[in-house]
Amino acid sequence: MREHEVYSNLRVPPSSRIVLRLDGRGFHRLTAKAGFRRPYDDVFRDIMVSACLEIMNEFSPSFIYTFSDEINVLLDSVPFSGRVEKLDSVFPAFASSSFTIGAVSRGLSLDKPVSFDCRVIPLGREVVWEYFRSRQDEAWRNCLNSYAYWTLRDEMDRDDAARTLNGMKSDSLHELLFERGLNISEVPAWQRRGIGVYRAPVKVRGYNPLTERVVSAVRMRVKVDMELPLFTEGFFEGLQGFKEHNGSESA
Repeated sequence: MREHEVYSNLRVPPSSRIVLRLDGRGFHRLTAKAGFRRPYDDVFRDIMVSACLEIMNEFSPSFIYTFSDEINVLLDSVPFSGRVEKLDSVFPAFASSSFTIGAVSRGLSLDKPVSFDCRVIPLGREVVWEYFRSRQDEAWRNCLNSYAYWTLRDEMDRDDAARTLNGMKSDSLHELLFERGLNISEVPAWQRRGIGVYRAPVKVRGYNPLTERVVSAVRMRVKVDMELPLFTEGFFEGLQGFKEHNGSESA
């Protein structure tokens, strides 16, 4: 019966850097049902980070960037021989399961299954940082708009808040919030710039029984960075696994 299977042999370009962008499906409803605080909730943030850590441990990408319900995965070696249908199915399924496990471990009861979708984005090495800077810009817009909306919701209903904000530019949103006692530049960095998960050098101390001396060494450890800088090309040049591109792996 294999002749009835719809099968695609589409593969990612072997010379490209590959980003997978995972987006939560219907997460506005999910966050409302679960009672998460608006516009940002530390528990939701921690669940998203736990899903990123599971992806890091399973697939060892160069970098993961998350904000809101979005996860961007910069692959070092591309698994499944670069087959797009596998990337588009395994990664969102893995993220969905990881999010669910993270939620349950924190005592949350989800009323329906969680799902992510996925798109595969091949990029030239020289524009990787521009892609992530564009997503960081989106994180900032999301932060500004979310704070403006939920601040107005303290004063008016949903429709009036939407009408008030319709067409407002960034400067006007800043002014609106400042008049209500909020300086948006002072909210936590992870809300404004998102969160990075990547391997970074850490100095560790140990004991050498032969010399009977305390010694130090540098080890790579997974870091959850909630104080990200504005992305530059130099930031990505410093990532482990970014300088060398290993191509695709087998399934």
